[in-house]
Amino acid sequence: MKIPSDKITRLRELLATPKNVLVVSHYNPDGDALGSSIAWARTLESMGHRAMCVVPNRFPHFLEWMPGADRIRVFASHADEVTAAAAEADMICCLDFNNPSRLEGLSAAIEANTGATKLLIDHHLAPPEDYFDLMFSYPDSSSTSYIAYKLIEQLAGADAIDRDMGTALYVGMMTDTGNFSFSFLTPDLFRVVAALVEKGIDIPDINHRVYNSYSEGRVRLLSHALGPKMELIEGGRAACMSLTEKELRRFNFKQGDSEGFVNYPLSIEGVLMSALLLENHRFIRVSLRSRGDVDVNAFARRYFDGGGHKNAAGGKSTDTMERTIERFRTAAAEFFNN
Repeated sequence: MKIPSDKITRLRELLATPKNVLVVSHYNPDGDALGSSIAWARTLESMGHRAMCVVPNRFPHFLEWMPGADRIRVFASHADEVTAAAAEADMICCLDFNNPSRLEGLSAAIEANTGATKLLIDHHLAPPEDYFDLMFSYPDSSSTSYIAYKLIEQLAGADAIDRDMGTALYVGMMTDTGNFSFSFLTPDLFRVVAALVEKGIDIPDINHRVYNSYSEGRVRLLSHALGPKMELIEGGRAACMSLTEKELRRFNFKQGDSEGFVNYPLSIEGVLMSALLLENHRFIRVSLRSRGDVDVNAFARRYFDGGGHKNAAGGKSTDTMERTIERFRTAAAEFFNN
């Protein structure tokens, strides 16, 4: 990934005078959303700007320990405060998403401020060209946190990143690569990780906090998803798991408990695509993962009004669970046989 010098110059010009900045990320924020946002907001504050981090809804409890997470405003519980801050913002920084629809209820407050400069820092495909004033969009990057690191390095210097910021950025890189097992694992990514280790980040402790802090209900829910609720179709090339609201309540579901579930079926030999259908009171969220050349971004766009990356994407369905499962079966048959 190479960031053009003219874009860095443009960013410096935009940040030349103190500003009120809103740093926002997507609905159901994950480690990359939080890590990149925390580090970016800290950088802006070190340059003399006022920055507020905002996410649409609660983030997983196993990420609450992250340095700086306590300063993040959740729109669902601080709507008035966030709406007022959005109206006063001179700049709105959009991290780890490329479409305002990913903000759900927060999008209205953001779009109401038509005078704010909108900055994109992201690694998802096909951002709308006419929505952002300046874009650092790199779909060939493993995470937004990696992009944020490279931006901070050029903008403020690597010395601007302390241990707490490094911890936040590492969480983003680690979680969005499946603990460094997915695509775009470049030599420079590991050079960045090495630089963060030199900042003093504690990788064993971070791994423990993220991956070994689950509730009993979460583990039992995973067992349920992989047991009676997993179906293999298309000769074992595709897997589908479905969880209804009733089932989630049965296992005392908390935000983030299903994180990573969709990856497990890919450990089965021959499975090339995995889907998790998760029901809430408004729609069914469709999470998709794949291996190799199976393009779930194309699959999500074609069948579930979504998108993402080649091997990791998502969409939604407003139909019943039964019909959504049947829709997935039909789509998978068409997708694999054509």
